[in-house]
Amino acid sequence: MTDSVMTINGEAVTGDGTFDVIDPATGAPMGAAPQCSPAQLDLAMQAAQRAQVPWSADHESRRKALHEAAELMRRSAQDLGPLLTREQGAPVAGSVGSIMISANWLDYYADLELPEKTVRTLPDRTIEVSRRPVGVAAALTPWNAPILLAAWKIAPALAAGATMVLKPSPYTPLTTLALGQVLAAALPPGVLNVVSGLEPLGQQLVSHPIPRKISFTGSIPTGKAVAVAAAQDLKRVTLELGGNDAAIVLDDADIDRVAEPLFMSAFANSGQICEATKRVYVPERLYGRLLDALADLARSTPVGSGLDPDVRLGPLTTDFQRDYVEELVEDAKAAGAAIAAGGRRLPGDGYFFEPTVIGDVQDGTRIVDEEQFGPALPVIAYKDLDEAIERANATMYGLAGSVWSPDVDRARTVAARLVTGRVKINSGGLPSPEAPFGGVKWSGVGVENGPWGLEEYTDLHVTEVGAGPQ
Repeated sequence: MTDSVMTINGEAVTGDGTFDVIDPATGAPMGAAPQCSPAQLDLAMQAAQRAQVPWSADHESRRKALHEAAELMRRSAQDLGPLLTREQGAPVAGSVGSIMISANWLDYYADLELPEKTVRTLPDRTIEVSRRPVGVAAALTPWNAPILLAAWKIAPALAAGATMVLKPSPYTPLTTLALGQVLAAALPPGVLNVVSGLEPLGQQLVSHPIPRKISFTGSIPTGKAVAVAAAQDLKRVTLELGGNDAAIVLDDADIDRVAEPLFMSAFANSGQICEATKRVYVPERLYGRLLDALADLARSTPVGSGLDPDVRLGPLTTDFQRDYVEELVEDAKAAGAAIAAGGRRLPGDGYFFEPTVIGDVQDGTRIVDEEQFGPALPVIAYKDLDEAIERANATMYGLAGSVWSPDVDRARTVAARLVTGRVKINSGGLPSPEAPFGGVKWSGVGVENGPWGLEEYTDLHVTEVGAGPQ
């Protein structure tokens, strides 16, 4: 069993009790996390508030500290990777890699410059526009990619001169808590505070009077609740929420080339990625070939404990998500869908579900219309490309999508018609630090990454200088 501590004002702090963290590969407790009390949350907020002004005052010191934090994160990856696998489920190689990649965000933002001042000269006055750090930010991260998504928040906030109180999901808190202790060696006390706990801690974090900014990644229902709570105090929000990302395969696609990257765009991390491919639209003449190719890949992909080096897909992180995927698959079967591969939970106490490919399914079925967030992929035939684009857009989701064709110019034309924050062409790759990431419609408010993500942790400030008495 692994017990953890919080980081408050740079110090290791135990909680007001603990709660169990479950290993999704076994269904048994693998560690305990501290329960942050309201008094401890106040201490964390006050520490962040005290640290914010001196932290924001010295850009070069921030730059140096963030680079040092990135290096410490990389050095910790081999130690923290197995812990991340035990609480989240992904294969160890992927867990280690995600920590290494997360460090890139700290380096990127350490070197990213915001213009100090924009000047507009008018006949009677000069207008100077600058950006100031928002103050204290509160961040809430989900269970599917806890370290990467924490880095997406920590790096721009701290680079902008803000300070932070971070709360990871109670399903996967341990690696984030351990990372808080690692980064405390590089950051001044109070700059980054990491707390953990079951509800109502999240509600208390969002409604606390000190932070002026909330950054949340998670489900749409919880994101709406965060927005409502933040509005009571007029806090700024960035919300990265769910997606039901459509892949559109064009009629000139080479199925032998498309199948594997398309498969991994849907099934990586057992489908638990916000912008994973959640549904595939394919021309009728290519439908059978693509369905068979995806089904073959599903049947041949090793599933098991992420601690096994031969495994490519681990368990789902939570039992309720496994149950939800099963519910959607059973609903599709009842509606007449054909299970081309998989379709069942695996025996044992872990939260495993077979990689599942579903054919003979249409819009209006729950597995197509809802975000499954798991290893079950519907493949839908289409006759007309305009119809496929219309069906892809006929949702309140708008996070990402993809287009697959050797004709990139043609694919660009289709991509321009998808109502999403991001479209990938012939790629299932994850976002980079340089590009903005965020959704439209119900998939989010605001963006993360790039200079746009940095600006989310700032407020505009205007100074006008008049010509003075003549």
